[in-house]
Order: sequence, then structure tokens, then C-alpha cells
Amino acid sequence: MRAVAVAVGALTCVVCVACAGPEEAREPVTVEVTETRTVTETPPPALPADLRERVASLMVVGVKNYDEARAALEHGAGGLFLPSWSDPGLLTEEGRNINALREEFDRPFSVGIDFEGGRVQRHSDVLGSFPTPRDLAQEPPEIIRGKGYDVGRTLAEYGINVDYAPLLDVDAAGLDIVGDRAFGSSPERVAEVAVLFAQGLVDAGVTPTFKHFPGHGRASGDTHETLAHTPPIQDLNAFDLAPYAAVLPKFPHASVMVGHMVVPGVGDGRSPSSLNPNAYRMLREGNYPGGQPFDGVAVTDDLSGMRAITDLMPTPEAVRNAIAAGADQALWSSGEGLGEAIDSTVAAVEKGEIPPERIDAAARRVQQQLIDGSR
Repeated sequence: MRAVAVAVGALTCVVCVACAGPEEAREPVTVEVTETRTVTETPPPALPADLRERVASLMVVGVKNYDEARAALEHGAGGLFLPSWSDPGLLTEEGRNINALREEFDRPFSVGIDFEGGRVQRHSDVLGSFPTPRDLAQEPPEIIRGKGYDVGRTLAEYGINVDYAPLLDVDAAGLDIVGDRAFGSSPERVAEVAVLFAQGLVDAGVTPTFKHFPGHGRASGDTHETLAHTPPIQDLNAFDLAPYAAVLPKFPHASVMVGHMVVPGVGDGRSPSSLNPNAYRMLREGNYPGGQPFDGVAVTDDLSGMRAITDLMPTPEAVRNAIAAGADQALWSSGEGLGEAIDSTVAAVEKGEIPPERIDAAARRVQQQLIDGSR
């Protein structure tokens, strides 16, 4: 790591002096200020030399208790996910909690949770209760950002460094699965509030995750129960993708969760976005109105707990296919079959079905996010 001193010279500041009345108005005072700042250049993250280790670093697995969490990390998993059914002791039990795992393992790893506020705030008995996103959106900007910070500070205290929130879905179709989880029914308002909430998380040292790309707000149903379809991509371009165009450039080190919706006009028109290379390409290249290239982490929605995927294929196959399609992190809440998922993905690389460069790029993004999140 190299520190570079940068001189910022002759910075002109205009200070308006308060005046007693309109007859005594004064000219602005111009002050010359010279300051020196130190900019730290961070080298690219070093990747494990072993292919299996690189592949394992892309896995984010649900864990029920300390022993499962420890075993997953020993297998090389890059991240842990805390579902609603995990033992609260993972947060609270001294010596057998997440913070104890961070002391034991000499490598960084992510710990993520669904904590949006309202009806989706896992382990609220420990982490506290926060308003629904819909209600929060009615508050002034400083309150919204402050609530984001409060959430982030609480999560960080318990060793959680990734929040799978906020939603960028627009509540335009009255879907119960979205509803009060969304910040509003207009893309503009959703984007405004999401920026404030996410900045609060970042202020507290927690990585936000924007979801569910490319937009669940007008999907045909709940992907927990069935494969859902969105309107054609032309319609999403004009509405559902607008928050991503407004928000992502402000958070280059955040994550984006890719949902399980089928989008007509994207790829074959049959594959869920989480398994669709064209959906990841659209995200990476910013191929939608106002979009910009995104080089942060792309993580899948749950690959084991949602029938949109489990009705199609076993979890290890879904993990392999998601990474092949462009996911940087494959997430599944059951945590089952970690070794099989790693083996299947490694075998696909060795057979030439997944380019090694795909694994390297994903591993580099994951490691870079861990570095950025620790600062």
C-alpha cells in the first residue's frame, strides 16, 4: 500500500458575511486556502493461487449455528448468510458468535442479512425494530440517512458487514411481495430514498445491496413460490430500471442482487435473470437508459429457498450456472451441499465450460469489496 501526498493549492472559498440589513450589505470575502491531503493507493487484491479456493470464495451460504458457520469457513466459503432460522447465539453468545469467528479466521469474509426494516428485518429481537421502507420514505432526508446509519451501526456491532437492502423495486403493481418493502411508487422517489438509506449504511461501514435487478415491482408473482415474469425489457427500460441508473454510479463498491424473474427480450426469454448471462451483461455494461457500467459485486437471490429456482434444478447446479452466467456470489439460504457446489463449479472450469477469467474476475470483485468495506 502506498501513500501519496497531494497538494491542493489555492482553493478559493467564498464566505458570505451576515449583514444587519439591506442597507448594510457587504461584498463576499474571498479567502485563499491551501491544504495537503494524503491519498492512499490500494493495490489490486491478491487472489488465492488454488482454483478451488477462488471458487469457494464466491459462495455465500446460510448457516443455522456457530458450528455450521465455522465449518463453512473451513471449507473456504467467502460469505455467511443469516436467515431468520439461524441461532441468535451467532450474534450474542460470547466466544461462539460472528465476532469470535472473525478473530479465529485470518481472512476477511462477508456476513450478510436481510434487514430492510418493517416485515423484513431478521433477528429484530436482537438487532432492533425499524420502520417499513414505505413509512421511512415519508421522513425528511436527515432522518432517512440517520436510520440507515442506525441499522448499519447495529449490524456492524454484531459482525455483519453486508445488508441485503435496500430495494430499488418500484411498488407500481400492488404486489404483496413488494408492497411496503418499497420506498414508493415512482422511480424518482425510490432512487432518492435508496441513496439516503444506503449512504447511512456506508457511513456505518456496512455494504448495501440494491435489489432485485432488473426490477421485481411489476413481476407476475412471488419468486418464492413460482417463476415470475416481468413486462418486456422495453417497459422495464422506461420505468423499473430508472432507479438503477440513478443510484449505482453513487455506490461503485456496493452489491446488486439479481432476482429470479424472467424478462421477455433478455436472452432466451425463459431463464431467470439470476441464471441469464444477458441480464448480467446488461448490469455490467449499463445497457439500459441512463445506465453506466457497474463493476461492483453481483449476488444472486436465494438459490435454495425459492421455487423459481428449485423447481428447475438442484442447488449445486444452480450455483454453478449462476456463476457461469456472471454472478460474483452465489447465495443459498439452506447452506447444504457446499462441497458439491464447489466441486461442480471447479469441474466446469476444468472442462472449459466456465472460463477461468470468469472466476478470477468474480473473486477479484469479492475481495475488493471486502477491502473497501474495511476502510
